[in-house]
Amino acid sequence: MVHVLSGRVLLRPGDPERSRVFYGEQLGLAVYREFGTGPDRGTVYFLGGGFLELSGRSDTPRPADVRLWLQVADVTAAHEELLAKGVEIVRPPVQEPWGLVEMWVADPDGTPIVLVEVPADHPIRYRPGI
Repeated sequence: MVHVLSGRVLLRPGDPERSRVFYGEQLGLAVYREFGTGPDRGTVYFLGGGFLELSGRSDTPRPADVRLWLQVADVTAAHEELLAKGVEIVRPPVQEPWGLVEMWVADPDGTPIVLVEVPADHPIRYRPGI
């Protein structure tokens, strides 16, 4: 069995500085670490139980099936905050048939990001015997 100690998503942005502004300033992700120098330096952000690393540069588009799923405490508050910061909202918050409240945005390279709120009464929060 592989004993995984940590994990991260690696993205190669088309414009690293534009992506650092988006993830660090607009989404407000906290920086875990930075490495290298210059405009293509790497930045690793906290993602709750994982990390997001922006490093290098890519002139080719990402595969269409790459997405980020970020759970937040209050998706309505996140919606208001991101609108105020000029983030384009792809789809405003909607309670899905499966009970989660989801809002969609995209990073500067078009990577879809779903911000998810798990309501207090959702089955994900229910653990029998606790």
